[in-house]
Amino acid sequence: MPSRIIPFVNNQFYHVFNRGVAQMPTFNDRWDYKRFIKTFIYYQIQGPKPKFSIFSPENHNLDTTKRIIEIICYCLMPNHFHFLLQQKVDGGITDFVSKISNSYTKYFNTKNQRIGPLLQGEFKSVYIETNEQLIHVSRYIHLNPLVSFLTDNLETYQWSSYLEYLKEVKNNTCSKGIILDQFKSPQDYKQFVLDQENYGKKLEMIKHQLLDLPA
Repeated sequence: MPSRIIPFVNNQFYHVFNRGVAQMPTFNDRWDYKRFIKTFIYYQIQGPKPKFSIFSPENHNLDTTKRIIEIICYCLMPNHFHFLLQQKVDGGITDFVSKISNSYTKYFNTKNQRIGPLLQGEFKSVYIETNEQLIHVSRYIHLNPLVSFLTDNLETYQWSSYLEYLKEVKNNTCSKGIILDQFKSPQDYKQFVLDQENYGKKLEMIKHQLLDLPA
């Protein structure tokens, strides 16, 4: 894998994403989504852990003070994923994405009796330069299922951190404070996200129309 021109820097934030090879589905059912979530919960933690084969997020208390990255928010889509990450240790983001990608690909290939890569080469990343960009990227990530017409109500979509932001569920998946502390309440954050619903849908429709044009 080629080295990155711009390395990841500790304590900085990045939008990280990748999609299936040739845009093929990477999640076929709820069990696939659950497996991927279990995988990224496990591999964000540094140091000794129970074997992944016996690990259950509900039944194991990992030492969350030793993370190689902080997951700020995430969204899993049928053929791709998005993360907003903060790197905590040298090489943390690269190590995290490599391990979850390799682990999930092995699971997916075994389940579907296929061989070869599942994801499209090296993952993509965008450096978050400002606080304004940080909160807007969190909105962009959470809006994905809505503007892609996978759901007409984000609160029914299970495969993102949006519900974690709104309902203040007690888990250690995301470090929400850096976003939510900038709003008076989770409901204010909800309004901030939904304010861009119509604009996001229009952009998505234009994108698909352009992709369908003849070369």
